[in-house]
Amino acid sequence: MIYEYDKKRPHVHKEAYVAPDAVITGDVTIKKDASIWFKTVIRGDVSPVMIGEGANVQDLCVLHQSPDLPLIIKQGATIGHQVTLHSCTIGKNSLIGMGSIVLDGAVIEDGAYVGAGSLVPPGKTIPSGKLAFGRPAKVIRDLTEADFQDMERIRLEYIKKSKQYKETT
Repeated sequence: MIYEYDKKRPHVHKEAYVAPDAVITGDVTIKKDASIWFKTVIRGDVSPVMIGEGANVQDLCVLHQSPDLPLIIKQGATIGHQVTLHSCTIGKNSLIGMGSIVLDGAVIEDGAYVGAGSLVPPGKTIPSGKLAFGRPAKVIRDLTEADFQDMERIRLEYIKKSKQYKETT
């Protein structure tokens, strides 16, 4: 369901996939090959939300923001199941593990990985090429080539799956 809010209507690229039970309102931009999965809620009713090309926002996610603090998900990012993102920046080809929470002003740099169930507090930066884990999230190690390959595999699988779902809905 896509709703206008305060005279702002979400802009969804024709080659993006939005599950029929996702809810998207207000100032939201979803780029080519991005996918928004089942029961996800994206409210662009406070500040803008931008979801980059090829990014995937998996089932049951909640995306929102604070005044003057947009939520930005860059190209190729993976947002796992039941993630909450609030006024943060998620870098290109990064991965946010399922059940994680990333709060206002946090920055997940390009190619970083936040492990499942983590809490990234306001203003925290997770550097490129690092795995962060915990509550609060702390960098625990460098990512390996196998980690990067797995992140790429997930990203490509979601693009493929989204095209299959789009054809059948």
